[in-house]
Amino acid sequence: MTIHAHALLFDNDGTLVSSLDSVERCWTRWAREYGITAEEFRRVELHGRPAVDIVADLLPARLVPEAVARVEQLEVDDVPNGGVRLLPGTREFLDSVPADRWAVVTSATRRLAEARLDAVGILPKTLIAADDITRGKPDPEPYLLAARQLGVDPARCVVFEDAPAGLQSGRAAGMTTVALATTHRAEELTADLVVNDLSALSALVTDGGLEISRRG
Repeated sequence: MTIHAHALLFDNDGTLVSSLDSVERCWTRWAREYGITAEEFRRVELHGRPAVDIVADLLPARLVPEAVARVEQLEVDDVPNGGVRLLPGTREFLDSVPADRWAVVTSATRRLAEARLDAVGILPKTLIAADDITRGKPDPEPYLLAARQLGVDPARCVVFEDAPAGLQSGRAAGMTTVALATTHRAEELTADLVVNDLSALSALVTDGGLEISRRG
């Protein structure tokens, strides 16, 4: 299977980098601080959604701004403690794509996203973060904004995601979706293509754009 595209849009956590241990460590500490029970916490989907939406599911509206700031601080502080690492294939795949043909589209705040990306040496020219949008994934707004900033028709974009909410966002934006089974089982992911991680894929730059293929 070969996918033709003009731009590639990557989620960050669980797609380019692994921050799963950090997320669970920081959010568990945060939940204890705010008196949220384990049962309440388990009912909420953490991955692929903006922190403000997660917090709003768990706390009264009056506490949300303070609580979002607190969990962001915990996660930023955790980055130097081994809170993030590159996933297999990330460096090689990004190095094969021109910098103006790809963007990172994350549900994290810009401050947290930049801390994690800087820690692993990824410097995207275009970054869409939670601060930039009014409706987070699974709404299509984040990916549509990224396409607009890159000047590319959404139908010519490919979304790379590890979470159902992000894949839903990409589909709603009218984009081709590639799912990475890094944080969810393959059977839980609905996409045009499902692979283990970016090491399974190669990107070729052509006169007409980009060609994404499965290796081997």
